[in-house]
Parts: sequence; structure tokens; C-alpha cells
Amino acid sequence: MSDPTKPNDNSPQNRHESQVSGEGGRNGITRRGFLKGAGLTAAGTALLEPVRAFSNEAAASTNPAVTELGPGPVPIRLHINGKEHAVDIEPRTTLADALRIHLGMTGTKIICDRGACSGCTVWLDKVPVNSCMMLAIDAIGHDVTTIEGVAAEGEPHPLQAAFVKHDATQCGFCTPGMVMSCAALLEKNPHP
Repeated sequence: MSDPTKPNDNSPQNRHESQVSGEGGRNGITRRGFLKGAGLTAAGTALLEPVRAFSNEAAASTNPAVTELGPGPVPIRLHINGKEHAVDIEPRTTLADALRIHLGMTGTKIICDRGACSGCTVWLDKVPVNSCMMLAIDAIGHDVTTIEGVAAEGEPHPLQAAFVKHDATQCGFCTPGMVMSCAALLEKNPHP
């Protein structure tokens, strides 16, 4: 029988002391201690990542080659349908919104606002693009052609006339996008 006045060798306090001092057959770190240390290291690294990203962002802002725009409206010039247009827009404004809201060119329709329907199609340097998926500031320095500019000298484009003649307009809401896409195809391949 054990003596109650004598401390028990298996008590939690004695086990802890033996683990810390390396006694009892254990040398070095315990599995639990290792996992705690690894967890703290991973958490510390994750917490420092935003700080590192912020310092990289701050370094980029001091670069003279970087132009920062916004968050408020900024003046830009767009070349649309052969004419220069000056407009003050927020950098987050899509080309479709700039055309419709800021410049009053309502031929370009915003239908899905996700680039799936192509109702907002315009040409950017003769290449069809979904204007709802493109920022207006990305169109700076490019030639933009809308449905209003595809007609020559006030006469409808032959494709527009064919749409009307063959009643291909349906309800007419997405027709400008279809005309722009088809006209781009015919520009590239006149006999598809």
C-alpha cells in the first residue's frame, strides 16, 4: 500500500515536470508541443501575409510609372464612331454604362450585365466585345464602334436593312448586339 504523505509518481504534476526536464525516457519536444508550435507558426505566417501585401502595394504606389485613378470621377477621352468624346467617369464604370448613361448612346443595350447574351456588343478596333464586361478606361486609345456608328452617312448598314427586310428583329432589344456580331463576321469573312 502506498504512503499518503509521499507524493504519487504518476500524478499529473510529476508527469509534467518529467516531460519538461526530459526525464522518464523522453528527450526533447513532445508531439503536442510540436503541433502547438507548428500551429502558431502557420497562424503567424497567415497573419503577416496581409502586412506584406500592404507593403508591396505601398511600394507600387511610389512607382512613378503607376497611374492611380479614382475613386471619384476622372476625365477621360474615348474615340467612339469616329469622334472624340470627353467624359468624367468613375474608374469602375463599364463601357456599356459610359456609352448609355454618360454619352446618351442608347443603341448599346445592357441585358444580362454578365457578358452572356451579347446584347451589348460593340467593336473595339473592329473586334466585337461585350461592353458590359469591359471598363471604359480600358477603351482609352482604341476605336469604339457602336450600332449608331455602323451605318454609313445616315444610311443603315446593309445588315441592318436585311434584318428589317426579313423581320429578324423579333422584339428588337438584343438586335443591336446581333447586328454588331454579324457585321463583324461579314467584315472578317464576306462569304461565310
